[in-house]
Amino acid sequence: MELKDKKVLITGASGGIGLEAAKLMAAKNYAVTLVARSENKLNEAKAILHGNNHSVLAADLNNSKDLVRLSEHIKSERYDVLINNAGAGMYGEFINMPLQEQINGMHLNMDALVTLSYAFLQNAKKGDSLVNVASLLGHSSFPGAAVYAGTKSFVANFSESLWFEFKNKGIYVMGFNPGATKSDFHSNAGKETNSYPEFVLSTAYDVAQDLITGLERKSKPRVISGWKNRLMLFNFKFLSRAMAIKIMGQISPGMK
Repeated sequence: MELKDKKVLITGASGGIGLEAAKLMAAKNYAVTLVARSENKLNEAKAILHGNNHSVLAADLNNSKDLVRLSEHIKSERYDVLINNAGAGMYGEFINMPLQEQINGMHLNMDALVTLSYAFLQNAKKGDSLVNVASLLGHSSFPGAAVYAGTKSFVANFSESLWFEFKNKGIYVMGFNPGATKSDFHSNAGKETNSYPEFVLSTAYDVAQDLITGLERKSKPRVISGWKNRLMLFNFKFLSRAMAIKIMGQISPGMK
């Protein structure tokens, strides 16, 4: 994986998991294209990457014109790796949050991800990889972020299905599932990182390391980041569904 001249495009790359993954890929001599809404933040992110063959592309994936433009870019440039990391959520009880904002999150987390996956896979070749960032919540309900959890269930299922469709073509599709991560996602969603118990949190760097490790191994359709998250999902198998949902509701910032 440390060959030169390979190209990766990462959405949601101006901070958090996306930026940490960009740093790791740049250190492996990938030419990184960073995508996010803010061109200023993207340029700041690019400036700290190893190497000088990187680029930025400002795009709002909830804007149909920007999404088409990025799709055409992916088709014409032909990347070796696409990491669909952009996503958004909101904390709160379903009927207490604006409906349109929740629908906008559905569009970003699902429609935009599917559109970019389609553009990438149309021209993908043996050895290429697609990473779709879902969530631990793709495999567990989450009161207080019901729509977000639902979108991540879609991403997880969609990605695992694509893994099977493309594995015999030598194209790897990974559904990557981080748990609660120390990033600006939580403040953007209406709460702070410290709304979670410290023991459930991971750093963005550690999560990105797990992402890159899974990408290099190319062995699993589903990668759960962090031993604590893997242990939690394993233990949930021994609980009633009602009890598992109750536990998630008790730790959810959206229910406080």
